[in-house]
Amino acid sequence: MSSKHPLKLLVERQKNGQACGIYSLCSANEYVITAAMERALADKDYVLIEATANQVNQFGGYTGMRPADFRDFVYSLALKAGFPYDKILLGGDHLGPLTWQAEIAETALEKSRELIRQYVLAGFTKIHIDTSMKLADDSPDGPLETAIIAARGAMLAREAELAFTQMRQMNPEALSPVYVVGSEVPIPGGSRDSEEYIHVTEAADFERMVETFKHAFQQYRLENAWENVIAVVVQPGVEFGDECIHAYERPAAGRLSRSLQKYPGLVFEGHSTDYQTARALKEMVEDGIAILKVGPALTFALREGLFALSHMEAELFRFSAEVEQSRFMEALDSCMAYHPENWLQHYRGRPGEIRYARKFSFSDRCRYYLPAMEVKMALDRLMKNLQLVDIPLTLLSQFMPVQYKKVRDGLLQPDVQSLLKDRIINCIDDYLYAVKPGRS
Repeated sequence: MSSKHPLKLLVERQKNGQACGIYSLCSANEYVITAAMERALADKDYVLIEATANQVNQFGGYTGMRPADFRDFVYSLALKAGFPYDKILLGGDHLGPLTWQAEIAETALEKSRELIRQYVLAGFTKIHIDTSMKLADDSPDGPLETAIIAARGAMLAREAELAFTQMRQMNPEALSPVYVVGSEVPIPGGSRDSEEYIHVTEAADFERMVETFKHAFQQYRLENAWENVIAVVVQPGVEFGDECIHAYERPAAGRLSRSLQKYPGLVFEGHSTDYQTARALKEMVEDGIAILKVGPALTFALREGLFALSHMEAELFRFSAEVEQSRFMEALDSCMAYHPENWLQHYRGRPGEIRYARKFSFSDRCRYYLPAMEVKMALDRLMKNLQLVDIPLTLLSQFMPVQYKKVRDGLLQPDVQSLLKDRIINCIDDYLYAVKPGRS
């Protein structure tokens, strides 16, 4: 018999009055993942790493990886970092017909079943089932009914349970997957507009949602699987867009938070928590939002670090005839300009405004372009160039002041890899402050 899932234990602690949680890292970037692992080593803690359905699927997604490939990629980074495999929790994010919304339900859901099957067989044990989107043959009038969302979600949960039964035959000690459900699911990557007000999920709607999903699971004879549903995605009033951040407002979410007390086995999962302040994140955890998803904010921090290093490279090698500069910033923007499909729906305005957004938008889309060959070559050259020199403290103070202070205090080595990862850790530390009781 396998042990209880660490996330179920977390839920138990949260429901017993501990204001604890976990942040969920939604990224396929090696610097982001490695930084998270190195930070977790210091606390001997778990890392929860999630792949999104459009990022990793049976057709490769935009990363070119299938679920088993992503698992192996994460484990390869863990091996380099000296991070124990048994402290890695893999999750699947927005598993459902996210990438097949233009297809009719029959074909979209068939692909969704194969998607979730591959995730479970690859050892992903946190499964976010997302069937909240309309498909091509759904009625265009009004929102998709919660009953339809729940029925489709239960169907995918059944597929996950069947896959797990198959997996347990190969590995009797495998952890049973835990599930996250919901019908008010923010789109991946942040909002595409800048509405002034984000509608907080009504407590009554949340309660109806839970009962509807529970009934759907019962119809599919998934009572045991329902016991492994640990969280529900709701909208607590947080979101971000191109240049806007909707901050968490505790009073606005109060009624929703109190309604969670009726469900002893459930917490909330918060999506689009990127760019919230550390204090707001802690309030969210205290209010039952025990799983905090973050992705774009981490690659935003990575991008800031890379731009800072690029400025240092330019100053150090401006007049060097021996060293060819990487021109990383130009390479990234050129790639984005020539391949606009990954940002076109997110950035609006005049050409100058769009050019600005490609570099600096909160709705970070740079992450889609970092794996491109020309961008990766420029990034590699940037890192190699800065390994040729001792980066002066004066430049660190100018372009990476937080890291400068850590270097001066003897807390950080001034090598380029450590500096870049520590810029990402600045963001991670806000989440650790929120999810760890008593952390100051």
